[in-house]
Amino acid sequence: MTDQIFELIEQEKIRQQEMIGLIPSENHISPEVSKVLSTCLNSKYSEGYPGRRYYEGNQIIDQIETLAVERIKKLFGVPYANVQPYSGSPANAEIYFALMNPGDTIMGLKLAMGGHLTHGHPGVTFSGRYYHSVQYGLTQDARIDFDELREAAIEHKPQVIVAGTTAYPFVLDFAKFREIADLVGAWLVADISHITGLIIAGEHPSPVPDVDVIMSTTHKTFRGPRGAMILVTERGLQRDPELAKKMDMAIIPGLQGGPHNATTAGIAVAAAEAATEPFKKYGQQIRRNADALAAGLLNRGLTLVGGGTENHLMLVDLSGQGYGLGTQVAFALDVAGIYANRNTIPNEPCSPFYPSGLRLGTPLVTTRGMKEKEMNLIADWISRVIDLVKKYELPQEKNHRSKFVKEFRASVIEMPELLAIRAEVKQLTKKFPLFSWK
Repeated sequence: MTDQIFELIEQEKIRQQEMIGLIPSENHISPEVSKVLSTCLNSKYSEGYPGRRYYEGNQIIDQIETLAVERIKKLFGVPYANVQPYSGSPANAEIYFALMNPGDTIMGLKLAMGGHLTHGHPGVTFSGRYYHSVQYGLTQDARIDFDELREAAIEHKPQVIVAGTTAYPFVLDFAKFREIADLVGAWLVADISHITGLIIAGEHPSPVPDVDVIMSTTHKTFRGPRGAMILVTERGLQRDPELAKKMDMAIIPGLQGGPHNATTAGIAVAAAEAATEPFKKYGQQIRRNADALAAGLLNRGLTLVGGGTENHLMLVDLSGQGYGLGTQVAFALDVAGIYANRNTIPNEPCSPFYPSGLRLGTPLVTTRGMKEKEMNLIADWISRVIDLVKKYELPQEKNHRSKFVKEFRASVIEMPELLAIRAEVKQLTKKFPLFSWK
């Protein structure tokens, strides 16, 4: 049977092949991981855990999940792992469900400063609505403000402190987080979703010695299927020997039903890949590419939040180029064959809906085999696009913005200069498959 869906999938494959992806949270999975995601594993229900399922017929599923868990435990050097969470946001909810009661206090980095919605963003998220959220921020040089964090922790006595980010270009000092958590008796949770692959490759310090619980998605720099995992460290179990059981219970029956078995198998394959020397080299190349891309942008007169990067991502500060340019630049880049995402910058002068920043990352292009030479080319294309559209500043009047953006998009969708860059991009991407171990 021919279905339009398959035609659209083929179009998406062509789009990914012909464009350059710089969204830090995106990546390509290996053919081996891809292979297991469309298998008969999707046909089996397996609520519960190995050896204690609610359904019969899980003898082989039990072996698959056990293999995935053991590989993750060995990879990170932890006594407990759970690979059933559906994605990062549910996994964070499950951790909070195990560690807190409604109304307890949680501390996380402010969304506008590079934190994540699930780290206690007030009002509109479960973590900010069902818990008392106290958010910490950054210093003037865009680093985590540990002085502010310490003072707020002493005042509010949080049950949980989250050490995690989604748009923060620097190394996380887990030992400093630990000192503050110990001051107030808080659980310390590390959300390492963005930097897992860098940690495995030795390009970022591991949180394992310092934190109680770790959450990570299984895609991003880990380069597995779209899922998540929860780890409990020796430190966490020493504090509460029942913590592993509490995590299991928080997932099912707490917030989930049956796990996605094909995803579990994909995590097992990705964990085996992550334990190899080529994966370590991949993580090292992510860092080299990030430094090269940052240098290329800086050399072309662009401003980066904090002046550069220490991990896989960077934030371009467009506020000096014009007012509220993030949306326009991101769209124009897409027309030019490069997809990234608009993002707020610290102390955002405009609006989170029309921000002044551009978030860029190198995991996906590194997976394709691109290196420092290509990063310099990409930096040049980005600079050219910004020069072309920086005159399209956002109107100061809020009620005019939506119409302005719509008209802007219509005016640049066929801009010859952008399409010329897209042609150059297409020539480059022909040389690089979607996945490479090089």
